[in-house]
Amino acid sequence: MAADARRALPAVETLLQSPQALELQARYGRPLTLAAARTVLDAQRATLSAPAGASAPGSTAELLDAISQQLAEQAAPTLHSVTNATGVIIHTNLGRAPLSKAAQAAMLAIADDYCTLEYDPLTGKRGSRNVHPAALLRQLTGAEDALVVNNCAAALLLALTGLAKGKGVVISRGQLVEIGGGFRIPDVMKQSGARLVEVGTTNRTHTRDYASAIGDAKLKAALLLRVHHSNFRIEGFATEPGITELTALGAEHSLPVVDCLGVARCSIPRASVWRTNRWCRRACPPAVTRCASVATNCSAARSAASLSGVRR
Repeated sequence: MAADARRALPAVETLLQSPQALELQARYGRPLTLAAARTVLDAQRATLSAPAGASAPGSTAELLDAISQQLAEQAAPTLHSVTNATGVIIHTNLGRAPLSKAAQAAMLAIADDYCTLEYDPLTGKRGSRNVHPAALLRQLTGAEDALVVNNCAAALLLALTGLAKGKGVVISRGQLVEIGGGFRIPDVMKQSGARLVEVGTTNRTHTRDYASAIGDAKLKAALLLRVHHSNFRIEGFATEPGITELTALGAEHSLPVVDCLGVARCSIPRASVWRTNRWCRRACPPAVTRCASVATNCSAARSAASLSGVRR
């Protein structure tokens, strides 16, 4: 019975030649319509083959409606405006902070036409797309240079690869965190080719722990790494060196210090140098880029920071 019912299903090409399917092809294209038709027919075959499935296939009209619905769902945007009633103002999963009206207008003005993305109008030659955010970030943070990448994990991966591939990276055990998306610091470090050197304990790590690892020639320490605690904090009997202490220790031993800040907020200067590049995901060696409370460390010797902006 099930086999006979499956044989009663129309051929794909028969469906595609119907007036409704021809309209769908005109709107979505033949490849997508063909794929949707096959998916709908496969689902029908599976239903008819099930022990408690239907005894007869759907009508041609029902099949075409299912194809139309699937195509509409595929074409529908996946991003939707929502009301943030979570109590979390800067919500990572909800796009963090909304774009200001000025930023929206500036983006639309540029997106409406060709632009100087990788073109230097002064020389008439190819330019770099990084000059646009880098110049603003240098003014904002006092950093030597800046680079915008996809996210903070990518920035950290580039920093570790560029500065410590095949060498030891010293980090507190209390900072071996996992952030959203399943990114774990040990995994990022492994991918970079650097070697993890854990020091201290989960709740207490001292500057002397880092110094001890640096002094161990077998560990071949090449970089000191400080990582934010993500969405948790350790309270009570806990301590760890601040970035100032780590930077001083790194300078003493001629080692770079990378500060992975995660989500951070940059201070806004009074000067009108902000425009569209308000908040960026960025950082890479040997540049130093800082935000808010850590902006004063921009001039710290041999240091770099990675961060994700919260106001876009």
